[in-house]
Amino acid sequence: MTAWLSLLLALSFIMVLVGLSSLVFHLSMTPAAVRPTLGTRGLKRANALRRRGSFGVVEPLVRVLAGWLAAFPLQRVRTRLRRALVRAGEYLGLSEDELMAMCMVCGVGLGIVGLLVCRVLMLPRLLAVCALCLGLVAPWFRLLAVAQARARSVSRGLAGSVELAAMCMGAGLDFPGALRRIADSAADPNDPVIEEFSRVLQELDLGHTRRSAMEAFAMRVPTDQVREFVNSVVQAEAKGSPLASVLTIQAQTQRLRRSIAAEETAAEAALMLLGPMTLIFLCVIVLLLGPVVVRFMTGGFGPA
Repeated sequence: MTAWLSLLLALSFIMVLVGLSSLVFHLSMTPAAVRPTLGTRGLKRANALRRRGSFGVVEPLVRVLAGWLAAFPLQRVRTRLRRALVRAGEYLGLSEDELMAMCMVCGVGLGIVGLLVCRVLMLPRLLAVCALCLGLVAPWFRLLAVAQARARSVSRGLAGSVELAAMCMGAGLDFPGALRRIADSAADPNDPVIEEFSRVLQELDLGHTRRSAMEAFAMRVPTDQVREFVNSVVQAEAKGSPLASVLTIQAQTQRLRRSIAAEETAAEAALMLLGPMTLIFLCVIVLLLGPVVVRFMTGGFGPA
């Protein structure tokens, strides 16, 4: 019986060793993900590497891990990540697999740092596990924050850009020519509004209809201001209305909405300051009446 048990253990060990060897061989033969060089992703990746930050250090490892992750059937996860990356303006030129690889790298890195800190400071190992979990989700939350900041920037700058487009069309340009004029004369080509206008022009140059290009713009930046702008352009084209007049009205409407939003924010600021002002008032009362209370509790107000 002992001999049979030893034989089974030996066979199990050999099978595990063969499986691990096959896995290592398969991973070693899997090519790394190709670095993007064309389109918006290629431009974003080149700009990220040109900044010489921490991303340039881990980028080769991220591409290797992304090549491994490409073999896993995670289509539902990839669809959600693709949508978030598009809304974030192709953040760092990452693909879906590269974003998952970035989460793995950050998780392992923070986990190792947390383990070293816990060992040096004699802290519980649970903190290292918490650091690992934080690293796994940190790139995802960073991506969501970039997408939200980008949407706010587009919403704020769209009114002025729409007004410029209306002025250009009033001067004789067509709608694509007005957008191209705004994109070419922009002081900051990395402005989200300019990037979105350039993306619309690229899609028009590739043969997309104006309706599909504008609807794709609304999908990339799902805000009320962008939806109203897109709907106005699409409806004006469908009904044959003069687009310059429609854009002028749209710019005035968006500026009015911004003014109303600013007034609402200013009104909410007074309520938000009520809590801190109450705490400050209580601190002032404690500072003024504190010595009096201490004097009364220790000896009263009579002569010592």
